[in-house]
Amino acid sequence: MSTSATVNGVDSAAITALRTKLQNEPTAGDTLWRAEVTWRGGFLNEIRIRDLPPSYADEPKALGGTDTAPNPVEQLLGALGSCLAIGYTANASLRGIQIQELRVELEGHIDLPVFLGLHEGHAGYTGIEVRVHLKADAPQEVLEELHQHVLRTSPVGQTIEKAIPLHATLLSD
Repeated sequence: MSTSATVNGVDSAAITALRTKLQNEPTAGDTLWRAEVTWRGGFLNEIRIRDLPPSYADEPKALGGTDTAPNPVEQLLGALGSCLAIGYTANASLRGIQIQELRVELEGHIDLPVFLGLHEGHAGYTGIEVRVHLKADAPQEVLEELHQHVLRTSPVGQTIEKAIPLHATLLSD
């Protein structure tokens, strides 16, 4: 496959150049990402990332919010689904696989009584079910290998699946 091809709307040459750079300069792969969240009243929070327009988090009315934005656990599902979709698109493009349709459905259960302090336990998702609908111009065994590769290399998926340290510091201004 030519490294200058654009497959699925992805500049494969740019991805190939980045892969080559990371092979030659492994320390360039240690990247730092940031977000800043500012409370705007009630359960509404403004999320700022880079120089992009802000996005927001809120809670549904049933949980005391105003239902103006997805809540954080919904955003986590969206982040995982988006990360997986980007992984499928990037890796299919590098393999010259044309995607006709890609949809990722995600769902999980949260124990609200734990979140609300009514009993002890795990307040997060107990598990997340992911269903990937992928229609592409490749045999099933190639798509299955792509699927396994994407799951192994998804930064958001791996962050959720593997326990990582969370360090939080309270700064009272």
